[in-house]
Parts: sequence; C-alpha cells; structure tokens
Amino acid sequence: MKASQNGASPAPQSPSPKHTPKRILLTLLATLAGLAVCGVLVVVFALAMAYPNLPALDTLTDYRPKMPLRIFTADNVLIGEFGEERRTLVHFKDIPDVMKKAVLSIEDDRFYEHGGVDYWGILRAAIHNATGGARQGASTITQQVARNFFLSSEQTLKRKAYEALLAYKIEKNLTKDQILEVYMNQIYLGQRAFGFSSAAQIYFGKDLKDISVAEAAMLAGLPKAPSAYNPVVNPKRARVRQQYILQRMHDLRYITDAQYEQAKNEELKIKMDSTAFGVHAEYVAEMARQLVYEQFKEDTYTRGLNVFTTITKADQDAAYLALRRGVMDYERRHPYRGPEKYIEIPSAKGEADEAIEAELAEHPDSDGIVAAVVMAASPTQVKAVLASGEDITMTGAGLAFARDWLSPKAAETRRLRRGAVIRVMQDDDSSWRITQMPEVESAFIAVSPDDGAIRALVGGFDFNRSKFNHVTQAWRQPGSSFKPFIYSASLERGFSPATLINDAPISFDAGATGGQAWEPKNYDNKYEGPMTMRRGLTKSKNMISIRILNKIGARYGQEYATRFGFDPDKNPPYLTLALGAGATTPLQMAGAYSVFANGGYRISPYIISKVTDADGKVLSEARPDRAGVEANRVIDERNAWLMDSMLKDVARYGTAAKASQVLKRTDIAGKTGTTNDSIDAWFAGYQPHLVGIAWIGYDQPRNLGNRETGGGLALPIWIGFMQKALKSEPVVERPVPPGLVQYGDEYYYAENPPGTGVQSLDVGPVAPAAEQKSRDAVRNELF
Repeated sequence: MKASQNGASPAPQSPSPKHTPKRILLTLLATLAGLAVCGVLVVVFALAMAYPNLPALDTLTDYRPKMPLRIFTADNVLIGEFGEERRTLVHFKDIPDVMKKAVLSIEDDRFYEHGGVDYWGILRAAIHNATGGARQGASTITQQVARNFFLSSEQTLKRKAYEALLAYKIEKNLTKDQILEVYMNQIYLGQRAFGFSSAAQIYFGKDLKDISVAEAAMLAGLPKAPSAYNPVVNPKRARVRQQYILQRMHDLRYITDAQYEQAKNEELKIKMDSTAFGVHAEYVAEMARQLVYEQFKEDTYTRGLNVFTTITKADQDAAYLALRRGVMDYERRHPYRGPEKYIEIPSAKGEADEAIEAELAEHPDSDGIVAAVVMAASPTQVKAVLASGEDITMTGAGLAFARDWLSPKAAETRRLRRGAVIRVMQDDDSSWRITQMPEVESAFIAVSPDDGAIRALVGGFDFNRSKFNHVTQAWRQPGSSFKPFIYSASLERGFSPATLINDAPISFDAGATGGQAWEPKNYDNKYEGPMTMRRGLTKSKNMISIRILNKIGARYGQEYATRFGFDPDKNPPYLTLALGAGATTPLQMAGAYSVFANGGYRISPYIISKVTDADGKVLSEARPDRAGVEANRVIDERNAWLMDSMLKDVARYGTAAKASQVLKRTDIAGKTGTTNDSIDAWFAGYQPHLVGIAWIGYDQPRNLGNRETGGGLALPIWIGFMQKALKSEPVVERPVPPGLVQYGDEYYYAENPPGTGVQSLDVGPVAPAAEQKSRDAVRNELF
C-alpha cells in the first residue's frame, strides 16, 4: 500500500451527492410525476380520441320518448293506457317548481353550478365513504341522463369515463333546463311509470301541477330505487325517504319552516290500485285498443296516440252503477252459495297475519265487493279481517243473506266458521254485510240514435274477472224483445195496430218450425181470445206474434229484420223467429232499436270519434251514418211512428209499465224480453235521442229462476241508467208524420184505412165497431 506524502492515512470520502436519500426521493417523485403526467396525457389522448366517437345526441336534442296509447272519454277523462312505458310528456315550464326542487335536493343540488361532472361532489362522497359513513354516490343528473340514454349499468372504469365524456358533451349541446326536462320525463319511477307527470297520476291520481310539497318529496325519492321506495309496495320505506328529502329541501332553503312542518306531517293518500282510472270503462278501452291496433299495428303502443271515444263519464258511471246494482239485487234474491274457500289459521298472530294476507291476495276485490277471512262466527255475530288488516264485525241485517250457514245445525262443510273466505260489502250507513260474487253476467249499452255514437258500454260485471265483452261477443236469444221487428214487418203487409188477432193456443207440424212439431204457449199460460195487435204487443202475447209471422211468412220476416242489422244466418226463417229464437248481441239490438227511435234510419254504433298523435294532429276521424239522411232510411217514417206509439204503450201499461212509473216521462218506449225457460232477460228501450239495451244471463246458459223476467231483471238496470242520463233532458213529442190518418183513437196508413188491409186473424166474423175499438178502451182492459 502506497503511503501519502506526509505519511498520514487518507481522510474518509463523503458519499456522492447523486446518492443522497433526498436526491433519491426527489428522483422517485419526479419519476412518479412523470408517469402520472404520461398517464394523464394517455388518458387525455384516449378521451380525445374517444370523444368524436361518442354517440350522437339526436335522441336528446330531438327528444321523442316512447309514448303509450291513451284512451279518453268524449269529455277528456282518461280511461285506459296501453304500452310498456306509462308516460306523460311535460315541458319544463309546466313542471312545478316544488317538483324541480325536490329532485335537485336529493339527486344533484349543485346541478346549475357544475359542468356535467361534480368534482366537489365526488371528493365529498369519497371522504364520506372513506370515513365509514353510509355509501354515497356522486353521479350528477347529467350523468344519469347519459347513462339512461346511451350506456349500460355495468360498473367499470371505461363506462365511468364514457359517462363523464357524455355528460360533458350533453352540457355543451343542451341547456341546463333542457337536461332537467329530459331527465324528469325519462326516469323510471316504478309501476311502469316513466317521468314524474305519469308518476303523479299513477301514485296520487293527480296532474303534476297539482301535487303538494309532501307528494313531490315522495316522488323525488323514487329514482334511486323505484321498487324499494315505492309507496304502494313499501309505504314505510317510502315515507322514511320522503322525510329525508323534506329535510334536505328545508336545509337547502328550498322550502320555508312552515312548509316543512306542514309537509312532514301531511297524510298522503296513495292510489293502491295503480291501474285504476277515473271511470270504469275497461271494456270500452279494450275495444278501442283493438280497433286502433288494426290500423296502426305496433306503432299503437309507442307513438303516443290519443284515442277519443264517444262515451261520456256521466253516462258511463250511470251504466256501470246500474248494472252492478241490478246484478247484486238478483244475487240477493237467490240462495247464498257459501264461502269461496276454507283455510287453517295458525295460532301465532304473526303467522296468522301472513296466512290471511297470502290467501286474500288470491281473492281480488271487485270494486266494493271485498274478500275477508272469518275469525269467529256465531248465529248472531261474525268477525272477519280484510286484506288491509282491518277487523270488521257483522250483526243483524248484515248476516241475513248467510243466516242458514250460521246455524249450529249446518253441516261442517256448509258452515260459516273460522277460516272461511267470504265476500262482504258496505251499505250506505258504512255497516258491513255478507254477500257473494255473482255467477250471473250482464251487459248494457247506450247509443245515440242520431248517429250511432255509443254513450255508455259495460260488457260484463267485472272486467278483471272476465274480459269477455257481452255487448259485442255474446250471441243470445233476444226473446220477446225481437217481436217489434215482426210487428213492423206486418205493418208493411197491410196490418195496423188495430188489427184483431186471436190470442188462443195454436200448433204447427215440423215443417213449419224447421225442427219438430210445436205447440207454443204464452208466458203465463193464459189466453184472452181476440185482441188488437197493439194490445198483443203491450202484453207480449206469444200467440199474437206467432200468428202475425205465420200470416206474413217467416221468410219475409227474416228478410225484413235484416233492415235493422240482424244477421239472416243467425235468425232462420221459421215461426220460432216470432218469439226471438234466433241470436243477436246487445250491440246489434242497440242499432236495431235506434231505427224506431230516430224515425226509420239505419245507423251503425261506433265507439271512436277520433285518433290524434302526440302533438294533437288528427290521424283519423269517424264519419258516421246519420239519421235524417234519406239514403240511410230503411223503414217508412209512418211505420217507425206507429211502432214507437205501440212501444210507448208497453212502457206505460204493459210489461215495462214500471219505466213510466219511475221515470215519469211520456217519451220513453221499449220492449221486455224473456226467453224460453227464463235463460235470457232483456229490456230494449229508448227515448228519441238515447237508446239503451240491458241484458242478463249466465255464460253457460241456464235458468235464471222461474219468476225471473226481462221486466224484473233487465228493466231495473235500464231504468237506473235512464234516471241519470235523462235527468236534464226535456220530454220530446214526436209529430205525426204525413201519410197517417186517424180514426177514433188509432192511426192507419192513409192507403189502408179501417175496413181495408188485414182486419183480423183467426177470430171469425168481426164487427166494424170492434175493429175501431178505441185505444182508451184497450188500455182499460189491461187492468
């Protein structure tokens, strides 16, 4: 080893500056910064490259959401909505301020401050989540719009990046108000509702402009989790979230102290049946849907078509209530069939509640007819629980219908006992009584005879139980309600209302009937001998109409009936046609009786007046046949007037006398109909500007009851409707048309005065005085 010059050891050397810890740390930081900058540059480059490839915003800038088909009454009441998405498009200026503030308070309170991505919100959420708080998100409303329109819901960095880019692009192309408008129309809010306007209608039955602060807060809670915070499905959770949103609105000074106090204590009325509309017109809505689909196919459910029907709310309500009342009155006259089911109720209350709730879910209510489970029963008292959890007690008159089933002597399988699933309904005094779901069906239709516009239509007792529309689809025997068309035919063959006809037994061989030998009878099995044709119709004498058809010919009767719209193949040319042994629908009957009501013109009942698109442009419009247009005339005006005169007598003195007694009008006319073995019951009647047809019967035809008739079953439904429909209508007196001459109290065709034409059938020699018997004398004989 070589020594230094002075002989001393060499001094130790210090580390090189490039190897100091500080230098190493700085180098490391610089490297990381460089990498970060490179990463940012790469990301920026990637985003810059991705930005031009982002989807076009046409769906936003030209926002055209899927709009459902909507069906309205003639007076603009919504009665039906069809489509995957239930939506009502509402413009920004029409969204109430309280709804906007409720949404902003919970979804994006810095919406009008950020540029699409809320960086402060992201930082705040990150800190909150890192400190162990309930997990928060930081998506802005703009980001939600981007996600809903263009992206999937997957949670990846790539999707998040695209979301941020799209949000930025949206902010550059739309104003804040436009973005908020799209969001509030597009967001899903449960119950198939898209947008807050639709949700307001579905959950509260209100227009969006009419909602309260409390209701707005409830709706604003839905976007985060429409099922979890749905007030129909989860009312408790929905209220907790509503209260939180109200607190947020108050903290942000969107509402005052007074508004906050009122809103947080407000009791909300939620529409539990979110499918219910303002009027029971389910059969009408379905008819309209089918007709529109035939024209527009799949566009029917996305184009936002608005269909305006011819029915009015007042008339439809009157028809629905009259039919339901008529059917339930029939049920009360017949025996109780017993509980719908028996279940075992667990002894533990929690388990019992669950079992009852599950069972009653299988027995849906039918308007006011509610399912209940019996908890305790004795001959004097029944306690039951409803699906709502309400406990009810029935005593006295409330048990009358099921009295025999409460007897201790009743068999175990036929006893009202604990676990029985029954039906109950409330009376006007709010007391409950036992009832039952009817098995019988019914139909009612009201038509304007001036142009065929259907004013009311109820196709059955409960659309949710049976979609079968008895007005349009039920081909049933019309019975005696068909007789007027045979009488009308006879007037064209020389008969007059004063023609005498023998009410006496008659028989025919198989050739005349098209089947087997026939010995028809009157309904009451009573015969009165010679009587005028007018009286024969008033008393609905079978022998009279049979002799008339036998005289004019069954073939002629069949052909003549086609003038009124009846199908010849469903009404064969046999003498049984005189008793309505063919087949028709209530819809056909409405058109047929319109001919008598309007003076002889054929009209075609129709249900849709017009169809418009979402912007209100008319796409199609009805052009109905009208009364008064001679091209539509199918019977002589004189014939129609004489038939109207005779049918008025039916409603004054005959089988439908109750109509005049109750309605106290002189301008109503009609005819009862009861088929053989009381299988179908009808009443077809009218006032000059309104025709109504009521029918009752079983879907699987069977006897309605030996004493049940059209006058006792269908007529009360017709009267119940007309009481409301004609309440403010003036009485119409029809003038005698030219070409009729009066002799005594009866009218005749001018070319067929007394002593000519057909004076009598099967009654032997008739004195002229008898032929001219006054109508007053005939009326007196009826009592």
